[in-house]
Amino acid sequence: MSQPRPPQPDFLLVGAPKAGTSALHAALARHPEVHLTSPAAPHLKEPKYYLCDDAPPPTYTGPGDAHSNREWVWRRADYEALFAAAPEGAVRGESTPFYLWSPTARRRIAEELPDVRLVVVLRDPIDRAYSNWMHLWSDGLEPDPDFLSAFAREPQRIHVGWAPFWRYRDLGLYGRQLADLHARVDRERILLLRYRDVVDAPAATLDRVSAFVGITPGVVTQVPRDNQRPYVTPGARAALLGRAVRTGATLGAFTHPQRWRDLSRPLIRALHGDAHTPRPRLQPGERAALLPAFADDIDLLEQVSGQSYADWRSVEDRGSFALRRQP
Repeated sequence: MSQPRPPQPDFLLVGAPKAGTSALHAALARHPEVHLTSPAAPHLKEPKYYLCDDAPPPTYTGPGDAHSNREWVWRRADYEALFAAAPEGAVRGESTPFYLWSPTARRRIAEELPDVRLVVVLRDPIDRAYSNWMHLWSDGLEPDPDFLSAFAREPQRIHVGWAPFWRYRDLGLYGRQLADLHARVDRERILLLRYRDVVDAPAATLDRVSAFVGITPGVVTQVPRDNQRPYVTPGARAALLGRAVRTGATLGAFTHPQRWRDLSRPLIRALHGDAHTPRPRLQPGERAALLPAFADDIDLLEQVSGQSYADWRSVEDRGSFALRRQP
């Protein structure tokens, strides 16, 4: 008689926030042979379990961090419950992009999931950082209306304990992250993708992922639009409403996270307004100013992966998910 499968993932979607893992997660959730943690609840879609070492997450101090901390799934029983209801024979997975960045997660995954398959999605680190900043700015959590200025604040923010999502540079240092992962996990269990694969060739990319994780290719052929926020123009209105959002997020730490989400929606809608202003593209000078922060790591990534990332050294912005999908 065969032993029941342990309640744990067969594959993980990792890489970096704003690199396409949410869109890939949503696409795979439509496959009848897959059981994924909930795409409807962010704290279940990204449970962050392997970041925690079976202990509560650190007491992060950035805007909105306190109520976000309460959504991390850090107890083993709670994490295993996410997979307990999977149908017999279903391929089980979850997506927490921070796992690639975290030394703790890389170690725990290697030790506790010796057969798991890892789908690693990478995006140009400057484009990724800009999208990360845009996400936080448009939700009223990022207090700095200038991307380059916010990028430069990272060391100070790390020093005072802001959460990983605020690490605009650190999250994009894929070379050193992948080098450590390769030292712990056999390469045949790692599928390395690029954001452009997910956006520009969704059907072929989904077939690659399907074959890699052991489900039938050709069943899912479309990747849903990425979760991009409307652009909020800096100014007095954005400053006032953003301050209100951050104050509310601080107070929201004392209530259930979903309660704060519900209460904050009208405020964030007011912040977004009827914004139809296109998201500004990064200018060549802005990219040129940030390239030195990533140059050595891109070199390392090429050595570790055996692939070329020469286009990431360009000063030309490649645009958002929406812009890339335009005919």
